[in-house]
Amino acid sequence: MYYWDVVDAYFKDRSIVKQHIDSYNDFVNNRIHNILQEIGDIETNKEGCILRLYKLRLEKSVVTEADGSKRPILPLEARLRNLTYYASVFVDMGLIEDGVEKDRVEVYIGRLPVMVKSDLCHLSGMTRDELIKAGEDPDDPGGYFIINGSERVLISVEDLAPNRVIISKEKKSGKDLVIGRIFSTQGGFKAKIAIERNSQGQIYISFPASPKNLNLFIVLKALGLETTEDMINALHIRNEEVINDILLNVEGIEEVTTEEALQYIGKRVAAGQPEEYRLNRAEYIIENYLLPHIGLEKTDRIKKAYFLMNMLERIIAVAKGYRDEEDRDHYANKRIKISGNLMEELFRYAMNYFVKDIKYQVERAYARNRKLQIKTLVRPDALSERIRFSMSTGQWVGRRQGVSQLLDRMSYMATISHLRRVNSLLSKTHPHFEARDLHPTHWGKICPNETPEGPSCGLVKNLAMGCTISARNIPGLEEELKQMGVTIKR
Repeated sequence: MYYWDVVDAYFKDRSIVKQHIDSYNDFVNNRIHNILQEIGDIETNKEGCILRLYKLRLEKSVVTEADGSKRPILPLEARLRNLTYYASVFVDMGLIEDGVEKDRVEVYIGRLPVMVKSDLCHLSGMTRDELIKAGEDPDDPGGYFIINGSERVLISVEDLAPNRVIISKEKKSGKDLVIGRIFSTQGGFKAKIAIERNSQGQIYISFPASPKNLNLFIVLKALGLETTEDMINALHIRNEEVINDILLNVEGIEEVTTEEALQYIGKRVAAGQPEEYRLNRAEYIIENYLLPHIGLEKTDRIKKAYFLMNMLERIIAVAKGYRDEEDRDHYANKRIKISGNLMEELFRYAMNYFVKDIKYQVERAYARNRKLQIKTLVRPDALSERIRFSMSTGQWVGRRQGVSQLLDRMSYMATISHLRRVNSLLSKTHPHFEARDLHPTHWGKICPNETPEGPSCGLVKNLAMGCTISARNIPGLEEELKQMGVTIKR
């Protein structure tokens, strides 16, 4: 059998841009609805007035002619007439005043760019003959957008894996430190949590809204591990060196209770405020800013404590030399954000702005004593403009540049290469020698040859021909593991 027979068989059922189309389909079929559920009720400044978002509906691309008539539009016409190939977004909204629903209507809230050949595209499911009749190249893979007549592609972004602990040895101000970091991600919120162990064995934790040099063991007590015995029992392996480190840091705070630990944190984060406010503030930051991916409820505190103890155990193991530090460039510690992930970020950002605009419109109508009606409160431009600007300019959420780019049509191979490109978030002006090098874990995932010369060398990569990216986690995996007897230590 010839090698190309294997390649032909592989791509017979797999598009070269399958990762983009699958990811975008997952976004429009699942994630976009999850974002709406996350928002739920919109609390307004008017007391007792709530806007409730029930469900979202997407309508395939249409064009509105000068006489007001609407008809479906195909990608070819969008290119020729310099139009945007988009889907209309409708949301079923209810206006609730003092617990009574006064108004409920499905309202048009804006436009969402449609990926060519995705489920929302009119070309989806067409045969080769039908594609030719529609004026399309039957061998065109799709996976791009049409914005104001221009074909634009979202470049995949390589980033460190969220919710994954990475331990490294570092030197700061002449001090040798071992630092464990995790980017805890929940929805659109990303919190960086770091635990530092210095050469004297002192251990501190930092997370958003936390004070500087916060003793880790004060936080563990606040989370529910009240005694030293509780902390030692939370270890996976009761290593003598790990226990010694714990005893060293707990010295002097053995008698501190959970309530006192919360008050201590409260004094640091809300100095000068009333005691009740300080306590509430301490509880709020450890529930919402500390490891949010584990949970945001009071009952999740003990889970966070066990997670931190596991991090601590690994940090001490690296410090004592019987465990290697993590390799940041190992591809198990990386994730690639493809079109669905990037559109999810952009849509969530645009929806947050849309919510703020609705609140402003309610406040404005209330100040003028106008009757509140959903259709008069919704401005579709508030959502559409944010999305259109990012798609047109490439300026993305988080001030990233060059995410959306004009699709290279110089040749067919140039187009394929552009659709499978991967950009690193690292700055091109810094050396980053190790990040630019080929890594053994790139095998089968990243092409070893295709990378530009100059400052972008090694930071701009391309997926290997046989590489595919899974769009979602394996459904039912957690339940299967539980049935197999896998347990979580409590």
